[in-house]
Amino acid sequence: MSFNIALSGIAAAKKDLDVTANNIANVNTIGYKESRAEFADVYASSLFTNSKTKAGDGVTTAQVAQQFHQGSLSFTNNALDLAITGPGFFVTASGLDSKELTFTRAGAFKLNNENFIVDSNGNYLQTYPVNSDGSSAAINLTSTQGLKIPETAGVPVKSGMVTMSANLPANADAKDITMFNIDDAATYNHSTSVTIYDSLGESHVQTSYFVKDSTGTNRWAQFTAVDGVKVDAVAPTVGLTAGTVGTGHVGALINFDSSGVYLPPTAPASADIFMQPLGTPGAGVYNTGPDGTQTITLRMDKPTQFSSGFEVTSLEQDGLTVGRLTGVEIGPDGLVKATYSNGSSQPLGRVAMARFRNEQGLTQKGNTSWQASQNSGEPLAGEADSGTFGTINSAALEQANVDLTTELVDLITAQRNFQANSRALEVNQALSQTILQIR
Repeated sequence: MSFNIALSGIAAAKKDLDVTANNIANVNTIGYKESRAEFADVYASSLFTNSKTKAGDGVTTAQVAQQFHQGSLSFTNNALDLAITGPGFFVTASGLDSKELTFTRAGAFKLNNENFIVDSNGNYLQTYPVNSDGSSAAINLTSTQGLKIPETAGVPVKSGMVTMSANLPANADAKDITMFNIDDAATYNHSTSVTIYDSLGESHVQTSYFVKDSTGTNRWAQFTAVDGVKVDAVAPTVGLTAGTVGTGHVGALINFDSSGVYLPPTAPASADIFMQPLGTPGAGVYNTGPDGTQTITLRMDKPTQFSSGFEVTSLEQDGLTVGRLTGVEIGPDGLVKATYSNGSSQPLGRVAMARFRNEQGLTQKGNTSWQASQNSGEPLAGEADSGTFGTINSAALEQANVDLTTELVDLITAQRNFQANSRALEVNQALSQTILQIR
């Protein structure tokens, strides 16, 4: 019996050495969780066994238990590198239509050849679908899906409204608005430009010219051109007058009171200046291709006439060209947003998170991933930065939670334990040989 006891001790020491060596080997593995060999004594007795004199039957390996405490974070320059601060897990699937989910803490994600976010083994990162405002449409693991990053953002949107706010200097020299000419800078006081887009997403430059009217008090004329071609005001609202001037431009008048405050029209309550369609004769900005019926509406948003210099305080337009992907951002709550060259930002999905009642009951699958088991319980779905799921750190990776110094000490301890059990086996062999030599 003593042979078996010594052999069980050797086997346990060997198991301890294997576990410790595996921890040391994975000290640089992203998302790795160290293991610990847990042992139990072997004790067998029967109804008539004297428990007071029973020595025991050796040792056995009860479990190789993984330790899921937090590893340190290493920061990178890749926005798709993700690390969890907290007890949650990323959810991955081997295929786009697969619902055989695996769970991992290794967040070294990247884009594959189809622009889906995958890990190093090609497994698809699972995300929840989101609404246009970024809120999750559903939070359950049956609704998760792989996330594709679109290289372009939507379709072009032609410009229809330009909104401007500016200060027109009260001390500017008054000019004869009938002499305005876009080719002669002496005929106007100031100008400003904005990029607008046609129905095909092509960019054009719209320029607004401002002339202080010498025939009125506290009054300015505004004229418009697109790509250097005049565009007349055809339907200014009440309080804004238009008329053919000098070189045939039709402009609009902007009025201020004696304090430099904008005087909007009284009725209807609209300060919009409507411009002629850009494809009409006389404008001729669009001849072929884009929508020739496109019109541009200019809205003066509370302009002022103070004694300070000319200053454009805001200038916006509502058109969009086709955007090219310029970056991907992932927030602490797991919301994935793509930004595009046209200035738009689009929420694409939210990184799915899961946690378990008993993490140590998870079944190891290799490649620093696990599967749910009967011992772990069913995965609980949730969002990052909510409850106990933890937060997501973009451009960071979780290092292995292995303490190399501790592992080296454990390695020495396991080695000494192996030697001691080997010595016990030698002593048992010597005793058996002594017995066999009795005459």
